Amino acid sequence: MSLIRAARSSLVRCPLNSWARSPRVLRRHQSNNRLPIRWRPDTPNSLITDSLMQNTVNGLNIYVRLVKYTIMGLLGASLIAWTAFEGGHIYVESVELAPESDEEVKRWEWDQEAEKWSGGDAGGTDPALGIKGTHAVRSAWMAQNWGIGSGSSVIGSNAFSGQGPSGAGGLNVVEGRLEFAQDYLSIALSIAEDRKSSGKLHPQTIERLLIRHAALLERIGSHASWFEARSQLERVWDSLSAQDTGAARIALKLGNLNHRLGDAEDAVAWWARAIQLMQVTKEEEADKFMPAVPESAPTSPLAQRTLISTLVSLSAFYATSGQLKQARAVEEASLDLLRSIKPPNSLQSASAPQELHTLYLLHRSSLLSIHLAEILFALGSPTSASLQRLSSAAESSEHVALALTGLPRIHPDAPSSNIPHPPSSEAPLLKVFTKSKSLKTPATSLLRDARRTAAEAWNLMGILHEDMEGSKPEKALQCYERALGWAGVSGDRPGGIADPGEGISEAEWKVFWANYVRARDAVRKGQAKP
Repeated sequence: MSLIRAARSSLVRCPLNSWARSPRVLRRHQSNNRLPIRWRPDTPNSLITDSLMQNTVNGLNIYVRLVKYTIMGLLGASLIAWTAFEGGHIYVESVELAPESDEEVKRWEWDQEAEKWSGGDAGGTDPALGIKGTHAVRSAWMAQNWGIGSGSSVIGSNAFSGQGPSGAGGLNVVEGRLEFAQDYLSIALSIAEDRKSSGKLHPQTIERLLIRHAALLERIGSHASWFEARSQLERVWDSLSAQDTGAARIALKLGNLNHRLGDAEDAVAWWARAIQLMQVTKEEEADKFMPAVPESAPTSPLAQRTLISTLVSLSAFYATSGQLKQARAVEEASLDLLRSIKPPNSLQSASAPQELHTLYLLHRSSLLSIHLAEILFALGSPTSASLQRLSSAAESSEHVALALTGLPRIHPDAPSSNIPHPPSSEAPLLKVFTKSKSLKTPATSLLRDARRTAAEAWNLMGILHEDMEGSKPEKALQCYERALGWAGVSGDRPGGIADPGEGISEAEWKVFWANYVRARDAVRKGQAKP
């Protein structure tokens, strides 16, 4: 009993608020008087509803953020694409289509041969064409020079696929960049024609667009595209106000197009006009049926290049049409005319524009020499005369190719030897030409043509030597080997067989290769005999 009373007395002495302040007692008290929320029988429906609403709101927030980020990404990508698109057009307008500023280039008149895209002497495009027209012109330049990507390098075109003026025919395979470029120029020409009556267009805008469009159509290479190109150049000729070198260049192009279209009489007539315009004295009217080679060369560099190109076209026409005597007369007179043009004392001291002009004339002389060698052989002249002309042509063409690539004429391993440098069919063009926008295009074309002419000259020399040597054509084999060296580039095919180089068609390559194989087998057979 005493113990019970002692316990009661201790409970009485313990303050009541000490129980309330005890965390342990408080938690136990609360847990004994309240069930957990998830166990409360009166709340399950509202809890599920709140949970579904919360999940729905979270899902909507995710979708909203996704849509927002997608829109922001599309806007950003569109802004970048638009900036790149317009930036490219600004670059082409201000850099690529800017007028030539090099006075030395202007002195040798290479700037007058450069492509003009309707901007007049100030360069660029004609602002009177409007936003759509100027963008179409610049897009044509981009397609022609930058291409359209690797996916559509060659496409089928129905625009110029026919075999006649009507354009009827099958699908014509056209290089993609040319097809797109001519499409863009067609749009620009249509806009220019619509705005012609406004009086705001530059006087030369339509003329230059027609020339550029005709050049693209000519490169497409179908009969219908040549017909359309001729039609557009005839429009340009009718609109010319001055009969000068520019008119002579149009006449030369019209002569070449008429020749391709089979209109021989018109071709000769246009070439006669071009020659007449390039003559120093023009008192007498040119005979359109028998154009004569001028006795003296014009002083203008552009006129010299135009005249000699016209004479080469006339020579090729006479040679291929069976008029051998006329061809020989034109070729011999043209070579004499070229000799009257004094070259610089040293190409190393000449400027790049002057060097390119000299190499251009030298290459044309090699073409005339090849034509003359073929004519002499056809007329029954001694084979030695043709070999001499072909040797001169090969030497001149190789000199042009080596000079454009910066390679020495004599092999560096044998400076005292007369053996020329090996063929440089893959050597790049010198930077002094590639960095000039007025010199790059003609220098690139000249290098390609020089390599092709060298290959043709050596191949023809091999044929003549093979006829002379009989069963052991060792000299012919050397000529064929050098022809292959200029015509081909290294390939990865089995046996190390090369591939045809730039400007060499597959048919031409097969002829070169077949001649080489025949001579090689004959030499091996002759060496195998005791």
